[in-house]
Amino acid sequence: MPNPRATRIAGRIQQIVASLVTTRLKDPRLDMVTITDVKVTGDLQHATVYYTVYGDHQKQADARRGLESAKGNIRSQVGHQLGLRLTPTIEFVADALPESARTFEDALTAAKFRDEQIAKTAEGAAWAGESDPYRKPEDIEGDELDA
Repeated sequence: MPNPRATRIAGRIQQIVASLVTTRLKDPRLDMVTITDVKVTGDLQHATVYYTVYGDHQKQADARRGLESAKGNIRSQVGHQLGLRLTPTIEFVADALPESARTFEDALTAAKFRDEQIAKTAEGAAWAGESDPYRKPEDIEGDELDA
């Protein structure tokens, strides 16, 4: 079970960093950056900030460089606004959520296509044997009488 204080601090850090990225930092590389999550260690010494970037690989690389260059400013603002004795170190990590969602959507599309193909194949199909291949009690009684 996560530390409740660490969870509260993580939520507050997410708010502070998101606010800084959208309003206070004037770096054009950070225009399409969204802060998705923050994880803080139990001793509150390290914060991992997850972010996503809308755009191609070049925009993602630019955003990573922009966040790294602003890391000192962001950390000092986080320390100032949190009022903790020790300000946690900050690490920025690109969130894999958009890529995972895209992969999941591709899998759903492929499954839907396969379902349509199976439905199309089964459209004119007939039973290979009887429609109900299981023996019923009345069939068993008739077989026993014959033996």
